[in-house]
Amino acid sequence: MSKGKIFVLTGPSGVGKGTVVQGVLKNLNNIYLSVSATTREKREGEKEGTNYFFKTKEEFESMIKTNEFLEWAEFAGSYYGTPKIQINNYLSVGKDILLEIEVQGAKQIKEKRPDAILVFLAPPTFEALEERLIKRQTETLEKVKIRLKKAKEEMKEISLFNYLVINDHLDEAIENVSSVIKAERCRIG
Repeated sequence: MSKGKIFVLTGPSGVGKGTVVQGVLKNLNNIYLSVSATTREKREGEKEGTNYFFKTKEEFESMIKTNEFLEWAEFAGSYYGTPKIQINNYLSVGKDILLEIEVQGAKQIKEKRPDAILVFLAPPTFEALEERLIKRQTETLEKVKIRLKKAKEEMKEISLFNYLVINDHLDEAIENVSSVIKAERCRIG
């Protein structure tokens, strides 16, 4: 049995990573979404082990010290990370795993796992990204500006990734990411 592959989908906040991931998971078999660990508070409707593994700050820091994360970062006062054990369990039985993470985490994975396939999801224009962030009305205008500044920096990192998918038309973006996964499954070397 061949080992599974790690696929990473990243891009700036508001680009549609979560929506594209859900579409890809509906399109393809034998690929599983990685569940991250976090120290942030559980939101209404979220389930342990489905949305996140909810940890205390002490538990998370202990996991950092014992090198239990493939990648981790601190964002907005909370820790987020990808537990290695979950990834290794899927890969060892030939299942592919999809990670939906921030650019910083994707860079850590590229360093630790050069075999990972990294896909950068980009907006059609920077103005479109700004419009999406404002329309979703989940943050103040000040926080949106911070996210946009970060997005400009992240867009400069595109050359570090294996593939670039523009999320101009959702169905097309889902199909393009699905096609990347299908092609990589056929790769010989």
